[in-house]
Amino acid sequence: MEPTRNCPLFGGAFSAILPTGAIDVSDLRPVPDNQEVFCHPVTDQSLIIELLELQAHVQGEAAARYHFEDVGRVQGARAVHVLSVQPLCLENLSLRGCCQDAWSLSGKQQVAKENQQVAKDVTLHQALLRLPRYQTDLLLTFNQPPCHSRSLGPENLSCPPWSLSNFEQLVTSLTLHDPNLFGPQ
Repeated sequence: MEPTRNCPLFGGAFSAILPTGAIDVSDLRPVPDNQEVFCHPVTDQSLIIELLELQAHVQGEAAARYHFEDVGRVQGARAVHVLSVQPLCLENLSLRGCCQDAWSLSGKQQVAKENQQVAKDVTLHQALLRLPRYQTDLLLTFNQPPCHSRSLGPENLSCPPWSLSNFEQLVTSLTLHDPNLFGPQ
């Protein structure tokens, strides 16, 4: 597996450090233009970076909860439970120059995969970076399904499961290179 790498996102408008083994899901199936999605090569873990319309009607911690609940609604979650919400220190972010507000949320959602009846608890870690100058809420999500190993045989030990510190590195390293992505300002 290649080591952790700085990867261009959204056609090079952004970049971020991705964890070892991250597979670009757009190479496997269609992904919406406002998303970058990566999956782990062995586990069922995934990372999603989404450019969303700024939800100015919610502020602070309520904005983080709003996006968490919205993701649950879109995924058809049968239950959503927030475990913690905390502000992120803007000084630690590469986007600190254009990010007005940042939040970290951890929670669980009870979701059934496509074509499955049984819902499982999925742990989600989210970072919400609010970019009002660009009318954008930037949502980063780390999905950790309960049994996130497809097969941890000896052939797959070269890429261990991703950790919360991998997600934190993604969040803090996310850098904007081309604000024209957001259209005329």
